[in-house]
Amino acid sequence: MTDDRTGAPRESGSQWYDNEAGPLVRPYAMTGGRTKPGPTGVRFDLIALVAVDPGAPGTDGMPLGPEHRTLIGLCRTETQSVAELAAGADLPVGVVRVLLGDLLELGCVTVSRPVPPAQLPDERILREVIAGLRAL
Repeated sequence: MTDDRTGAPRESGSQWYDNEAGPLVRPYAMTGGRTKPGPTGVRFDLIALVAVDPGAPGTDGMPLGPEHRTLIGLCRTETQSVAELAAGADLPVGVVRVLLGDLLELGCVTVSRPVPPAQLPDERILREVIAGLRAL
């Protein structure tokens, strides 16, 4: 028996996996069917920064899946945004948000949310500061 696309021989009775199709685990299976992160309804912006909590207990005894451990591994070296974690773990952003909600509830990670635009300094003030610095 041969593979219809490549013409390569395929053993009968063996399972055939398409490497180009990507992971075989569906996103809803990774999140247990959940679409929102945690019971608290925390929302993770794409630019929210995630870091491993230095005071977190060890993750050895925790019921974490491989995707959870991947996210912790990516955050262990440096703080990363939610978008960077999704790209690094090769997972959809929605799935990463749910998994990060789990990790946040377990105390494994900390999240610093971006500053809302209404709280940012006025552009006029920043221009005056720049002008003042140039005058020095």
